[in-house]
Amino acid sequence: MIKHQIKPLTEDEAEESRRRHGGNRLTPPEQSSFLAELWDTFRGDALIRILTVALVITLVLAFLGWGDWLEAVGIAIAVVLATTVATYSEYSNNKLFQKLQEEYSKIVCKVFRASGGQTQIRDIFIDDIVTGDYVLLQAGDKLPADGTIVDGEIKVNQASLNGESEDATKKEADVSYPFDADHVDFLDAHTVFRGTVVTFGEAVMLVKAVGDKSQFGRLAQELAEDDERESPLKVKLGKVADGISRFGYIGGVLIAVAFMINSIFISPTLAEGATVYLSTANALQIVKDIVASITLAIVIIVVAVPEGLPMMIALVSGLNMKKLLKDNILIRKIDGAETAGSLNILFSDKTGTITRGLLQVAGFYSAADKEYDSLDGLPAGLRELAIISLSANSNAVCMLNGGELQITGGNATERALHEFAGAEAWRRYEEYGLELGEALMFNSQNKYSACEIKSGRDKTLVKGAPEKLLDTCAYYYDEDGNLQKMTAEARETLENRMTELSVKAMRVLAFATSERKIEDDFLAEMAFVGLVGIRDELRPEAAAANKPARQAGIQVVMVTGDKKETALAIARDAGLVAEETDLVLTSEELNAAGDEELKKMLPRLRVVARALPTDKSRLVRISQELDLVVGMTGDGVNDAPALKRADVGFAMGSGTEVSKEASDITILDDNFQSLIKTVLYGRTIYNNIRKFIVFQLTINVSAVMIAFIGPFIGMGTPLSVTQMLWVNIVMDTLAALALGGEPALARYMEERPKQRSESIISRNMWSAILFNGIYLMWASCLFLLHPFFRGLFRSGGEEVFPDKSLFFMTGFFCFYVLSAMLNGFNARTERVNFLDNVTQNPGFISIMALIAVVQVVMTFVGGSILRTAPLLPAEWVVVVLLALIIIPVGILRKLVFPQRVS
Repeated sequence: MIKHQIKPLTEDEAEESRRRHGGNRLTPPEQSSFLAELWDTFRGDALIRILTVALVITLVLAFLGWGDWLEAVGIAIAVVLATTVATYSEYSNNKLFQKLQEEYSKIVCKVFRASGGQTQIRDIFIDDIVTGDYVLLQAGDKLPADGTIVDGEIKVNQASLNGESEDATKKEADVSYPFDADHVDFLDAHTVFRGTVVTFGEAVMLVKAVGDKSQFGRLAQELAEDDERESPLKVKLGKVADGISRFGYIGGVLIAVAFMINSIFISPTLAEGATVYLSTANALQIVKDIVASITLAIVIIVVAVPEGLPMMIALVSGLNMKKLLKDNILIRKIDGAETAGSLNILFSDKTGTITRGLLQVAGFYSAADKEYDSLDGLPAGLRELAIISLSANSNAVCMLNGGELQITGGNATERALHEFAGAEAWRRYEEYGLELGEALMFNSQNKYSACEIKSGRDKTLVKGAPEKLLDTCAYYYDEDGNLQKMTAEARETLENRMTELSVKAMRVLAFATSERKIEDDFLAEMAFVGLVGIRDELRPEAAAANKPARQAGIQVVMVTGDKKETALAIARDAGLVAEETDLVLTSEELNAAGDEELKKMLPRLRVVARALPTDKSRLVRISQELDLVVGMTGDGVNDAPALKRADVGFAMGSGTEVSKEASDITILDDNFQSLIKTVLYGRTIYNNIRKFIVFQLTINVSAVMIAFIGPFIGMGTPLSVTQMLWVNIVMDTLAALALGGEPALARYMEERPKQRSESIISRNMWSAILFNGIYLMWASCLFLLHPFFRGLFRSGGEEVFPDKSLFFMTGFFCFYVLSAMLNGFNARTERVNFLDNVTQNPGFISIMALIAVVQVVMTFVGGSILRTAPLLPAEWVVVVLLALIIIPVGILRKLVFPQRVS
């Protein structure tokens, strides 16, 4: 409640202030350019550096006449493409992420502005605030600028500026209170600073420094995000990458050894045997072969090691970010969505999430148990008490503009009470001319708020949970506003009314007065004024969304400040409580149970009523000790610790800035259904990454086996260094783009949540990788060794491939690339129908077609670098028909090894 007169700026005055003092937009930190990111990638990727060393050695040998310039050029192109494509993919998706964050995370402030001779409170973006503005500050707000408190009292957390975790109290001062931006004193009791957070109270701030002139702007710092929790998927991908890397390193060494064995003992050009080969006269050839074997080993490592896996989370999350935003889901931390897909348990608020959050007072009930559907219907004596109780004891700011009541600030309950009272009641309240004294803000621990009034009506007004207040009331006001002794009969009547309203899923609030000040024991011997029942309708979509949540194996627990009866009624309507064994606990009952006892009760827990913020943090801790992936929703200042501690924190769009900053995801429409959609998208990201792993590892396994076996079957290196690098570039990045766009399918919600310790590669995935990888290796060997296939291609180019046709080896290269590409149809779905939902991912078809077209083009332009030559149409028919065989092979694998329901 504002107690002092303020003089807000007009729009013209605000513009003049902006011209004189500047705007409130902070100069953004310098962003790394694409070239800088490219250089960082080059320096930070060990494999690229190793490949570069191989390039330098090849160039030196070519310069000395001992090597092939074309091979050096091929390696150089591969290095450039590998770094450029990977960097661009990650850079563009990170830019998109940052852009969406800036666009949808702008802080909105409540600012007083003058218009037409009247004072109005407007919602203004933080960047539009100017020096001289008056800003309303309430618990949970982040201060938008530096200035002086001119009305009210608040507590602020200044840790972002001075590192002190203890809240500082800020009190009102005169508008002329001195402010010096060059001499900062965080202990000043009247000065507040941008970036600090209001943790308690309500006040009006006069802005005195904006933008880069504020202390926050001068320090040029932003709150550092705490990334102490690694997402379940990152942990799993890290383990997979380590395992595959070991496979790649071992494979590279073995292939290098195999190459040298072939050169010494098997090569048909060295009929004299190992003795001649190892002679001094053959030293140049030995050096060439050693360098070639090392280069081949490096390339095998590059092909086998999935350096693209860490990029996949950012890539797939980026592709899904806009889809999520269309469903009112803003990802604040890039791995938030994929973590949501692994949720085992979700602790959800009630108001605005499971219910609509559009609170409406159903009626006022006097101590005589008479119901009134408006304050106008109350007898005069009781009406005045009710108007004062509803209007004065509130942290919402009300103003009459053109006869309409403008309500700003406060929570949904406060706004519902003022709407019930109406403009006429507020007009009467202002006519009373009351002077307000000390106030005690509502908190979830006490469950009540209080406010002192003076002006000859010295009383303390109390509002809160009826079970807290009724027991301490020794009196009540009758219909005429006269004090009466509280009787057992009157108390029982009120208790019955409270129970009746609670069973109807209504929130109940009680109003009382005390003759004592707040600093005294004001709760003793109070006088009861009346009750209100507040209705909050259940969201129909919340009940509908609870079913897929259950199917997905997610335990939903509603955490609310309501009475147990009210909470139970809503939980039943929402389908959260359906079995006799389902458990509904109050905060008191929850705290009476020890940790081990609570762990046993947790699987049956469905509702926590009269909950405290500390209950949320404890529930998160207990769940994580059981190795569960925990989700938590919240919208208030006190919810921030639990949101931060949870594996994935969901803040509500209507919530405080503190809760949003502590969260991983913001649900812009406060809707439980949107929250459950986040789980679906998270599982989609997880499954798409799995598809990419199957696709890439199938290629890795087959390529390593072909390179290892080749020398022992007289084929040398069927795929050259540059060809394998080409395969790696195409299949790593382009395939990630193709499979990253796979749609969110409803059947993913039928899967059980993935455990933290569970490997990301399932048995079914291993069957696909090994079955199709071995087939591709076997088909490649058959293609290379059987005379029938060689006869399908023209002869020629034997100077490039002794005893083999250049056109034949080009056909093999194209066969391998197209087979690997077509295996993408097998990898994208576990269903026998390999075209299942393919139309929902048009990018997949486009990218696969692009790979095929580029491969055809490479046969014309690859030349000596890629060791290719143009093929005739008839030869292309052979290549395509043979490559298509991998699709029925994939179907056969799915029939022989059907996917187990996970």
